Amino acid sequence: MEVIEESPEKLIFRMSANYSLANAIRRSLDEVPVLAFDEVEIFKNDSALYDEVLAHRIGLVPLETNKKMSASTKVDLKLSKKGPCWVYSGDLKGGAKVVYDKMPLTLLEEGQELEFVGTAVLGKGMKHAKYSPGLMYYRDLWEVKSSKKEVEKIIQDSKGVIKPEKKGGGWICDLNETELNDIISLDKEAAVESGEMVVFIESWGQLNAKDILKETISALESNLAEFEKSVK
Repeated sequence: MEVIEESPEKLIFRMSANYSLANAIRRSLDEVPVLAFDEVEIFKNDSALYDEVLAHRIGLVPLETNKKMSASTKVDLKLSKKGPCWVYSGDLKGGAKVVYDKMPLTLLEEGQELEFVGTAVLGKGMKHAKYSPGLMYYRDLWEVKSSKKEVEKIIQDSKGVIKPEKKGGGWICDLNETELNDIISLDKEAAVESGEMVVFIESWGQLNAKDILKETISALESNLAEFEKSVK
């Protein structure tokens, strides 16, 4: 495994893997527990949004999650506003930190009020999308061998996350669909899968991207151990 780019919001790495392994990791991402609103008690809502719509918007506000939290964690956040004003996620105050302060929840006109309490708990994306910690996707790296200058130019001009790497008589490349199709149209035998993939993990903000990967691998290992135990 080789890290290409790393930040709290995004992790990009390359690894030797087949689709089965990559997809198993991708699916295990939704077994990483994160904090999200589970219940919303609305006391006043004079806005144009129905209570159900407003509760849905509140439920999708990302909340920072830390390792000290457990299945018994319950956190209350309160909001009380009077119009005229926009109501933003950053107006929520309580025992957890909102990741993005400027997510609009609703608009209050003159004389309108909004007051509610939201209770957040740990959950998994398998149960509901609001508990999803982020997004994972991947694509193949291609091994390209061709004597045609047009193919060579496409390789050198490619805009992937890695620069083309010389390997034997060919190149290891990160090609987009258009570049790959152009190469195949020039030389249909030129490109084959290299056995490596580029993997992207993008965080919604509750956890940083590297921690999401660690927790995802841990969840996959736990599931494999449980499966192995059950078939013995």
